[in-house]
Amino acid sequence: MKKLFISQPMRGKTDEEILATREKAIKSAEEKIGEPVEVIDSFFQSAPADERPLWYLGKSLELLATADIAYFAEGWAMARGCKIEHTCASEYGIDRIEE
Repeated sequence: MKKLFISQPMRGKTDEEILATREKAIKSAEEKIGEPVEVIDSFFQSAPADERPLWYLGKSLELLATADIAYFAEGWAMARGCKIEHTCASEYGIDRIEE
C-alpha cells in the first residue's frame, strides 16, 4: 500500500472544507493508482494557534519525506506552501498527482 501525502490550500477554509477536499483527494488518488492508499495525516488540527506558517511547512515537509505519492489539490499552484511542497516532491522523486 502506497503512502499518500495531500497538499492543499488551507488558508481561509473551514475544517469541514479541508476535510472534504481530503476525502476527494483520497478517492481520486486511489482511482488513479488502482489501489488503496495509506493517508499521511498532514492536517494539523491540534497545532498551536499562534504558530507561524513556516512552522506548518516544516512539519509538512517532514511528512512529505515519508510519502510514495503526493496529491496536489485544486488551487495548489496559488498557495506558497503547496508550491514549495510540489517543488520538493519533484526534486526528490516523489510521484505526483495534480488536480
